[in-house]
Amino acid sequence: MALNGSGPISLAGATTGESIALELGETATGIRSLNDTVVRDLAEVASGSIVMPTNFWGKASITPASIWSWGVGTAGRLGQGNTTNYSSPVQVGALTTWAVASGGYAFTLMIKTDGTFWGTGNNQYGQLALGDTTHRSSPVQIGALTTWLKAASGKYHSVATKTDGTLWAFGRNQYGELGDGTASARSSPVQVGALTTWNEVACGVDFTLATKTDGTLWAWGRSNFGQLGQGNTTTYSSPVQVGTLTTWDKIGTGADHSLGSKTDGTLWSWGYNYYGQLGDITRTNRNSPVQVGALTTWDKVTGGRWFTLATKTNGQVWAWGRNTKGQLGQGNSTTYSSPVQVGTLTTWSNIAAGYEFCMATKTNGQLWAWGYNPAGELGQGNTTDRSSPVQVGALTTWLTISCGEVHTFGTIEA
Repeated sequence: MALNGSGPISLAGATTGESIALELGETATGIRSLNDTVVRDLAEVASGSIVMPTNFWGKASITPASIWSWGVGTAGRLGQGNTTNYSSPVQVGALTTWAVASGGYAFTLMIKTDGTFWGTGNNQYGQLALGDTTHRSSPVQIGALTTWLKAASGKYHSVATKTDGTLWAFGRNQYGELGDGTASARSSPVQVGALTTWNEVACGVDFTLATKTDGTLWAWGRSNFGQLGQGNTTTYSSPVQVGTLTTWDKIGTGADHSLGSKTDGTLWSWGYNYYGQLGDITRTNRNSPVQVGALTTWDKVTGGRWFTLATKTNGQVWAWGRNTKGQLGQGNSTTYSSPVQVGTLTTWSNIAAGYEFCMATKTNGQLWAWGYNPAGELGQGNTTDRSSPVQVGALTTWLTISCGEVHTFGTIEA
């Protein structure tokens, strides 16, 4: 039988009283198939039924974690109840039920393992979705729903998906970056269309990227450098498809450029390219996706202000673009217009990029940082810039990491 719907897996007869929690990965087709014998063996029952938990379908397993912040604290973006800068990680409250965070320009959004949505920091344009424009210095819950799944934050706007596949946006909307067909700011979540097939989301400065479950890529908002990938520099206030392909996988954004990897492992970029942040060996802006080299081993990708950071499937980290503060991790301040490897290790896992600095976790749970550090955003307990990766503390339980412009949030396994 194929596990491609919802409800119980039913087997005839009665159970033996045993229970089981199944966690299934995706296959190439997105469906994991099990026959009756395999299910019986897993459950240790001769017959009966296995009822999947209500949050199983369409929702990944989430590890409960504490959440930590550091860097610039202006407007309360660190969630510490103040506006103080911190140069080392400080825990946000005492809870260990956090899942992920998304850092914006001067604010942060967070989702808990129970699916609730929270925000802290600058709220000038309603980007905390609290129905007002009042700044918050500690996390405040956004509404009462428990169905939030993913979030992405830009300079003054954010988008988020729910477990039902719908997409929502809030904050400034000067260039149509909320995708609701208007240019009106929203201080509460507004739904982007009526579709229930949204998947990955990413925000740049005044624009948004998103994929659907069918592998298509969509963009909207400002496109003065071609960052929407439409072959022009036209602003769009509703989602427009980028090309016609259905093979887009992971996406990322810098300030004014866009990035995406495909299911074949190729990497593509478009938008602003003055510092070579597109990685195509030129400094020419691109208003349609261009391939970065010819390799088919790219995985995750993200961007900072005029530079790019990416991982490969072999665990390497690569960077390119502007490097004035050592944000490319090369031990120098040289700008590169094509990918250069950060060190020689093959144990990198998650990556995040801020204004001119980077954070990354390793497969052993360590956290590392490099780049610009004027307010302690590298978490080193000082304000010294680093042009090569340095470890943040000694913990080996870091899970997720997210950078705002000059601040960082990370989760530690509970």
